[in-house]
This record gives sequence, C-alpha cells and structure tokens, in this order.
Amino acid sequence: MIPCLLSPVWVAKAGGDRYDVGMSNKEKKGFDSPAAFNKKAYRDFELVEKFEAGLQLRGSEVKSLRGAAADLSGSYARFEQGECWLIGAKIAPYAMAREGGHDPVRKRKVLLHKAELHRIEVKLEQRGFTLVPLRLYFSGRGLAKVELALARGKRQYDKRATIAERGQKRDLDRDMKKYRKR
Repeated sequence: MIPCLLSPVWVAKAGGDRYDVGMSNKEKKGFDSPAAFNKKAYRDFELVEKFEAGLQLRGSEVKSLRGAAADLSGSYARFEQGECWLIGAKIAPYAMAREGGHDPVRKRKVLLHKAELHRIEVKLEQRGFTLVPLRLYFSGRGLAKVELALARGKRQYDKRATIAERGQKRDLDRDMKKYRKR
C-alpha cells in the first residue's frame, strides 16, 4: 500500500499497478441503512408479510431523504384506482431546493409489479389487514425503497405480552452474560 495524504486507504485495481483511492468503512455511507424507521409499526401491529417496493419521488425529496429527514409514524399505504399510494409519510423540505420544493406530506406512488399489487390488494380486502411502511432506505444501487408490511392491529393485551417477553429475554441475556464472564 502506498500512503496518501487525501485518503487513509488505497485499493489496488485488478489490472496492474495503478491505484485507486477507496473509502474506509467509517467514510462509507452504509447502503440499506434506513433514512426513516417506523418503530410504532412494530409495537402496534402484528406483521404478517413484508414487501420491498420503490417510491416515485421528486429530486428535492431524494436529497432530503439522504439527510434522513423523514418521519413514517402514522403513515400507511392505500390502494386507489389499482395503484398503491403511501399516505401520511412526512419528508422534510430540502433547504437548498428551489422555491416551492415539495409538499412534505403529499401522497407518493408506491412502485410494485402488477402481480404483487394484485396479491396485496386481495389480502387487504380481508377484514383487519392494513399496509404499513416499516422503513425508508436506499438500495445498493442508490434507489429509494420502502419496506411495507401487511399487518394486523394488536390488542392492548398483545402489546403487554410482547413487552413482558422482551423484558424476560433482556433479563435472561443479562444473567447469561454474567456466567459467560466467569
């Protein structure tokens, strides 16, 4: 390796003795790291099936998402005229956008294959199901994606049971950690 003042890491190319500047792990912006995360969905719903879908966004929305300026709490997806729409997701306005930019709470089209759209729509017609977004993130190719889940609402006693199970697991892990140190 040849040291460089500009970057801490050099990566050799496959074809010879030329070198290309690479980025260290700290410098890399992790792909698939969520731009927004919906914690309430995990608490309030029983997740039955998950789907990955694209989003139709404007340029200023993409820039804002890269800065992790989004909120999914209280948002959901709905079918209107055979298309799926993400409703209630808030993407903050981008500060450097031209006048107007975008509406932070506008409806955004969810991009899915026709077969997936039909399969989800049939399941949503069943009583008690809803389509909730779990997270917004950028794929390895840099495309904005949303992870949707077909979910059923939890009752209050289900939520209490989940919290109790989580507490028991945490206590068990804490006890096991004491014994592993010995």
